[in-house]
Amino acid sequence: MTSIDFYFNAEDRLLVACRLAAKAAAQKKRLLIHAPDARTASDIDRTLWTWQAVGFVPHCTSHDPLAAETPVLIGAGDETPPGCEILLNLGEQCPPHFERFARLLEIVGTREEERGAGRERYRFYQSRGYQIANHDLAANG
Repeated sequence: MTSIDFYFNAEDRLLVACRLAAKAAAQKKRLLIHAPDARTASDIDRTLWTWQAVGFVPHCTSHDPLAAETPVLIGAGDETPPGCEILLNLGEQCPPHFERFARLLEIVGTREEERGAGRERYRFYQSRGYQIANHDLAANG
């Protein structure tokens, strides 16, 4: 069964996504970032290129010719690229294919609409018996 991690109180969801993507890549785990639309996909792509002054997180879209060799992929829809064990959701809804992954990472921002959507996703997973770990980013500085 998929294990789920919720990261609450994210001041900037994209920066938290970058940190989590970098951590997964450093641990040699392949990660798919689920972007709900083209703008979000473009925003996370741009942020991954610029968020860290030193270092780089290798990434591309899931349809790129280099996708099979790239540790962090950006995609949408029901995509499940081979070898991806972690799904990071940037959407406001539960991704329809999350159960295909060993882990699901959910990032909840500080704005009330983000919190409300996060609560709905949390309740959805909880009602289906998924194990959920909570990480309060405000408590961690």
